[in-house]
Amino acid sequence: MKLSKFKFNLPDELIANYPTENRDESRLMVLHRDTKKIEHRNFKDILEYFGDGDVFILNNTKVFPARLYGEKEKTGAKIEVFLLRELNRESRLWDVLVDPARKIRIGNKLYFGNDELVAEVIDNTTSRGRTLRFLFDGSYEEFKNTLKRLGETPLPKLHMRPIEPIDDERYQTVYAKHEGAVVAPTAGLHFSREILKRLELQGVNFSELTLHAGLGNFRAIEVEDLTKHKMDSEELFISQDAANIINKSIDKKRRVCAVGTTVMKGMESSTSISGHVKPFDGWTNRFVFPEYDFKIANSMVSNFHLPYSSMLMMATAFGGYDFIMDAYKVAIKEKYRFFTYGDAMLIL
Repeated sequence: MKLSKFKFNLPDELIANYPTENRDESRLMVLHRDTKKIEHRNFKDILEYFGDGDVFILNNTKVFPARLYGEKEKTGAKIEVFLLRELNRESRLWDVLVDPARKIRIGNKLYFGNDELVAEVIDNTTSRGRTLRFLFDGSYEEFKNTLKRLGETPLPKLHMRPIEPIDDERYQTVYAKHEGAVVAPTAGLHFSREILKRLELQGVNFSELTLHAGLGNFRAIEVEDLTKHKMDSEELFISQDAANIINKSIDKKRRVCAVGTTVMKGMESSTSISGHVKPFDGWTNRFVFPEYDFKIANSMVSNFHLPYSSMLMMATAFGGYDFIMDAYKVAIKEKYRFFTYGDAMLIL
C-alpha cells in the first residue's frame, strides 16, 4: 500500500478545535462492513449496538502536561521543551524534544519557571531530540509536582490556539489511570461516566490495557512504500485479568470492540496463534495498514483522522480501504468534525 493512497482534502473548518459541551454529545457515524451501510447517529446511540457479554477494550493511559517553556542560560533565549519519556527516575533523566533545536547544545542549562527548575543538556539523540538531566533538590514527588505545575497540556499544535483550562479535563479520558502518554487516546474522549455505567447495566464488560501513546502517532510518514516505515516504540501493559475478560468474549463469539487505534495496536501486539490476547509488559512499534488480518477485535470506535496519518491507515485496514475512504468523503460532505476533539466512527 502506498502513502499517496491516503490523501484527501480536509477543509480547515472541519478540524474541531474545541470539544462538544458534553463528552457523549458528539456525532457518531456507524459503518456496517458486511452491508456497506452508513448510519448517522449521536454518540449516545452506541448503547443500541452492544449488549450482554460484549466487551469494550479501553486504553487507561493518562496524559501528563508534557510541554514546558523555559529560557537558555546567559542568553535568555526562549526554549520549548516537550517531555517524551522518563529514562531514569533516580537521575531525573528525560528524553525530550527542544525547539529551536539549533540553539541547544550539550552542556547548556535551561531554566523553567522563576528558576525553580533547572535542566542540563547531556546528549543529542536526533535533530530535535535531547537527553536532559533535571537538577532538583527535593523528593521525586516534589519534582513530579513541579513538572506538572510548570507543564502544559500537550494539545497538538495543529489546533493553533492557546491551552485553556478546559483542556486539562477534556484532553483526558474519564478512565485515565496510569500516567505516561503525551498523546490522548482520542476515541476514548467520547465516553462519559454515564455512558460507561449504562453499558455496564446492559451487561457489557470492560477490559483495560495501558499503551502510553507517543508523538510518533503524529510523525510524518516520509516513504511512499509503507512497508519501509518504522513506527516509534510505545510502552504497553496488558494484564492476565484484562486478557481473560477479552478472551471470554471471543470464546462466546460476542462483540469485541477496540476503543481507538492505540487499543487495536496494543491487542495486535500480543496475540496467540489461537486468536486470543496474551499478557504483555514491554514495548511495541506495531504499524498496521492495509491489507492486515486482525486477530482480536470485530468492532472499533475511532475518531476521524488526518490525511496520511497512521491512525487513518489502521482504520482503513480494519474497515476496508474503499469503504472507509468513501465514508470520509461522506463525513466531509456532512460536515463531521475531525481530529482531537472531533466526532466518532463506529465500525461494525
